Amino acid sequence: MKRQRGAAPEPGCLQAWATENQTLAGRWRVRRRPSAFPPPSQFLFGSAVITGLPAALPVLPVELTVLCNYLLFTVGASDSAIKGEAEEIRQGLLRVLEACGTCGQDLSTEELWQKVLQEATAEELQVPLQQLAALQAAWWLAASRLGSTTGLLRLLSNTEDPGRAHCSESENELLSLLKTWQVPAEASSLPLVQSANNLKEILCTSAAFLQGLQELDAGNFPTALSLLQEATRGFCSKRVLAQIYTCLGCCAQRMGKPQTALQHLKQAFQVDFQCLPALSHTAAVFHELGETDAELQALFLLYEAMGTIISAPASCSPYFLIQTELLVRTPLLASLLRHHHPSEVKYQLARRCLQEGRVADAVEHYLDFMALLQEGLQKQVPLDGGSALPRIPEVFLEAASALEQAGRHHDAITVCKEVISRTTDLIPRMLRVEERLEQPECPSPEAGLADGLLSQKESLCCLTWRVAGYLQQGYAWATLGESKEAVTQFSREHPQVAVSRFVCLSMPESLLPEVEVLKKIRFLALIGRGAQFLELGRHKEALLDFLHGLQISPGKRLILALWKLNRKQEAAAYWQKYSPLARGQSPAGKDGQQEGQGRPFPLYLVSCLKQALFPHSESLARSIQDYLGTTNQDPLC
Repeated sequence: MKRQRGAAPEPGCLQAWATENQTLAGRWRVRRRPSAFPPPSQFLFGSAVITGLPAALPVLPVELTVLCNYLLFTVGASDSAIKGEAEEIRQGLLRVLEACGTCGQDLSTEELWQKVLQEATAEELQVPLQQLAALQAAWWLAASRLGSTTGLLRLLSNTEDPGRAHCSESENELLSLLKTWQVPAEASSLPLVQSANNLKEILCTSAAFLQGLQELDAGNFPTALSLLQEATRGFCSKRVLAQIYTCLGCCAQRMGKPQTALQHLKQAFQVDFQCLPALSHTAAVFHELGETDAELQALFLLYEAMGTIISAPASCSPYFLIQTELLVRTPLLASLLRHHHPSEVKYQLARRCLQEGRVADAVEHYLDFMALLQEGLQKQVPLDGGSALPRIPEVFLEAASALEQAGRHHDAITVCKEVISRTTDLIPRMLRVEERLEQPECPSPEAGLADGLLSQKESLCCLTWRVAGYLQQGYAWATLGESKEAVTQFSREHPQVAVSRFVCLSMPESLLPEVEVLKKIRFLALIGRGAQFLELGRHKEALLDFLHGLQISPGKRLILALWKLNRKQEAAAYWQKYSPLARGQSPAGKDGQQEGQGRPFPLYLVSCLKQALFPHSESLARSIQDYLGTTNQDPLC
């Protein structure tokens, strides 16, 4: 006997489907552990049997409940299942319209919901449709489709109470709609594995968190702060709560409230001691406040925690299939909660110690970092493109600078030799620097231009690191009193020659920083070699180097060379022109930035810069002042 279209299945079959759903849902609600997952296919089997039949109103409550449980377990089994559109929800809505005697194949999902809620007025459909709507809202929130979610909740709100007043302008409409959404009680015979009320609470927390992040990204900090604070009062795990407090700390920091930021970050770590991004942001706030001791302590604790954090034991709290963690995944959140690699934190410790003049600590951290590299570069250096680490040769040069300042000159020379040996074969004999506007052999001119510039930039970087290695070796030998060896190092691969090794036809803007660093190295090499010529009594050669250095930056070593050559009038003129002491000013500022113009010197060049700075010799100043007083003339005239 054929079943008529639209007729319900036999009561025995319908009862069997409902009983199977109830059994599986009840078993999960008792255990609530990931290990207790029934395969989603068990629910899918029941759904497949039902959907193989024409849609009928008596069957739809069971069918939609089975569909909801199938979707819940699918999400629980795979985090990626909630990405994209839920085609199963769309098919479920079409089944409802079919049972109501209409269709909607050409409608969007938003339009489908509007039509379904208008057509499906049967009392027995209200509970399963509300449950399905909760899942639809979860899918849309996971895709950051706040407008679609708000529109759906408006429809549900009008269905429940057409005369309900809209929220005020000061209220957040989405949150207001979620809070006032009256989720109907589920039938005991058709239970969900995760109740609609629980889903509603998670949706409220997720909506507040997600909108707070969007406002934070847009720079609307007061609104972001309010929404994130609302999220802390919602239903979520400790892990998510710590993440929300971390975001609150970042928001307060951007608002210029560092003390408030520290309070929120402290709350994050108290809620979840494994929330290491909170420690990282704490260090950044202390850096902003200029509290170096606290900053370094936070970084040290962060590094130590990375080696001691272990997997958390299984939680005794109930496990929910759809959680806030699955619904709030944005690029900003990933950036704020980025877990730094131990090598990044160790490098940050080393760099900050070197910047603050804590040379002994800097040396220890740089050597630890270099030891980490011995375990394998790919294991210790993140390759995701978002790392704060500079290029490895730069780190080695910074380490050499720290060793030099700590008095370990031979160790510094050894490190520089390593940099030189690793970069020598990577530098072409002649580097042609130009923008390649036409490359017919390349399928994509834009791609060819990018590849060409990348190659040029790499070669320039290698050239810069190589000459910087010779420069640091020169200053190390000079400090050891080996003037002849220092002159040799300053003269080998002399920066004047190095700069001339590339032909610059049309300098791409992206290469300007490397060229400027090369110019700074040339300046420091000329000053360093000139100083050693003075030590060797080769005053004319020293004067020539100082004059060449004068073309790059105002030089003060030139004054000493002129004075020793008995060209006192010229020395006095340069002294009055370039020496801050002659003009009643203080010496060069931190890191000697007045000595060189343009961008700041790279950290690995700062120690060389300090040695190259004019010594501001009081005896020389007195001698020049006495000379000016004796001659009673203005040398600048």
